[in-house]
Amino acid sequence: MSNTGGRRLRLGMVGGGPGAFIGAVHRIASRIDDKYELVAASLSSNPEKTRAAAAELHIARPYSSFQEMADAESKRDDGIDVVAIVTPNSTHHAIAKAFLSAGIHVICDKPMTTTLADAEDLQREVERTGLLFALTHTYTGYPMVRQMREMCAAGELGKIRMIQVEYAQDWLTAPVDNKQAEWRTDPAISGPGGCLGDIATHAFQLACYTSGLKPTEIAAELSTFVPGRRVDDNVQAMLRFEGGAKASLWTSQVAVGNENYLRLRIYGEKAGISWEQESPNYLWFSPLGEPTRRLTRGGPGTGAAAAYATRVPSGHPEGYLEAFAQLYKDMAEKITARLEGRDPNP
Repeated sequence: MSNTGGRRLRLGMVGGGPGAFIGAVHRIASRIDDKYELVAASLSSNPEKTRAAAAELHIARPYSSFQEMADAESKRDDGIDVVAIVTPNSTHHAIAKAFLSAGIHVICDKPMTTTLADAEDLQREVERTGLLFALTHTYTGYPMVRQMREMCAAGELGKIRMIQVEYAQDWLTAPVDNKQAEWRTDPAISGPGGCLGDIATHAFQLACYTSGLKPTEIAAELSTFVPGRRVDDNVQAMLRFEGGAKASLWTSQVAVGNENYLRLRIYGEKAGISWEQESPNYLWFSPLGEPTRRLTRGGPGTGAAAAYATRVPSGHPEGYLEAFAQLYKDMAEKITARLEGRDPNP
């Protein structure tokens, strides 16, 4: 790959065709900061659907399969710099490996794979090629989540004692007949984990990302409440982290009355902090013996990490799409820095 010369990165996409919610989210996120140009895609396993969708989305180079795309783009002087994989879970391993082997960076929707063996295989391929591989754990893109991480790292909470994280939805409370529910509850496509792979991965990753701690032991109970469902729809877990911190994790897709309720609380010897995804622009900070303070995205008391992920002044809400865009912005900076032979910012 050559120096970018100030151009936008050339992006390819696998999956995300008609009816795919997450594909549209990835496309919007890639455009928000004007870092990418979507030039190639294999949007469907049906070549005719790919061509039709590519024409509608003004994508110049449609491909009949991901393998054809990886082979062809790797040979072009103007080939893609990075590919976004937005297909069902069971396909991530094969697609990611094909593009890594072709010398192309990868942005992959979570979860990484459906088995540990496949994940370790991709890790070896990343190490062998030296390429960049990013997983889109959306919620780490929020400015106030990055503020939490910065405060934990700076010791503002003191030694961390407890982490409470919950992610509750209700959209699978009863049997649902649509494309999203169909593949997310089919273990052959989603993998063996239902709620576990879909949203518990977000809760777990968020707890680790913000606290900076790694788990040492996990005990979990996976439940399936809807009769006939072949994957779990509720997860309750206890975690022990290095340094003695304890955590409780609950995720559910059958918790009636919850839309997308993701909440994280971290408690240390000196202070506690709390954040909710449905009110993402605020962080509650409670120093021991002092009144609780509300920190606002873009407002006083926030640090450099939150500022880097902030686009508009405080009082103008930023949300899910901007958080997703932040992950694309981060990846663009890492790729561009590598192509230009410099250290990435910030």
